[in-house]
Amino acid sequence: MSTERGVHDADMARQLARKPRRFERLIVGSLFIAGAISIAITIGILWELGSESLLFFLDDDVTLGKFFFSTEWSPQAGSFGIWPLILGTMLITVIALLVAIPVGLSAAIYLSEYASPRVRNFLKPVLEILVGIPTVVFGFFALTFMTPLLRSIFGSQVGFFNVLSAGIVVGLLIVPLVSSLAEDAMAAVPDSLRQASYGLGASRLETSLRVVVPAALSGIAAGVVVAMSRAVGETMVVTLASGASPRNFSLADDSLFGYILSPFEGAQTMTGYIAITASGDISYDTIDYNSIFAIGLTLFVITLGLNSLSRRIVKRFRQEYE
Repeated sequence: MSTERGVHDADMARQLARKPRRFERLIVGSLFIAGAISIAITIGILWELGSESLLFFLDDDVTLGKFFFSTEWSPQAGSFGIWPLILGTMLITVIALLVAIPVGLSAAIYLSEYASPRVRNFLKPVLEILVGIPTVVFGFFALTFMTPLLRSIFGSQVGFFNVLSAGIVVGLLIVPLVSSLAEDAMAAVPDSLRQASYGLGASRLETSLRVVVPAALSGIAAGVVVAMSRAVGETMVVTLASGASPRNFSLADDSLFGYILSPFEGAQTMTGYIAITASGDISYDTIDYNSIFAIGLTLFVITLGLNSLSRRIVKRFRQEYE
């Protein structure tokens, strides 16, 4: 009797599995359309950047060698070396990460390992409010507060537009990204690892730094890379605080080291150039107009590379727990 009932239940289960659930096809189709739209938008952006950038490189005054191997950016004078803009972007990004990683990781450790649920539920949304503040506000904050503060500390060698002020404020801007993603990764670490560490006599700080952080390394590293991508693509803060003039250099002397070791001076970034040039009075199909898309395509490739690096880091260091 039990055997017959088991066969009957198995037949019913197979029939229910074959029977289409209500609205299931509609849901699957909607999800497919949403994914296809996002892919189509990305392809459209890449197509537009690529087609307009092609016009830039087809100009008689522009070559790939000048663009990728020259160290002077001045389109009006016929100099099209992208490296001054790339180094300005990278210098601000490095300063931002030097601010955001220790602050964001410390906040994540506190929220994950020390704060009570009530305190965590209050502080985490407050910290994430920084993401919702318009970046133009951060730009004026860098210009009117951070720069005068730096000048009061280091003196008049700090320029009105400077890389250090922009980097610090961009670092504050990406702190919520680092802290939120790192805290989520730490919260996913099984509590059994913490209990085992406590059982061996480790303190809470030792458990946090030597057990939880290494176990959540993939999520923390991915969060740092995502924050780096955000810093590379930041526009308003660097436009307002770091200046609108590219800092050219030469490989024949020590100006490259002076570029890197002079955070008190201004420097233009890729996004800053795009914002300033696009907001000016330029004509369509001019060298200045087409250069915007060439720099945008370069920025797209850099951001894509950072996102791919984030995925590889997650795949390389991810740990699965049962």
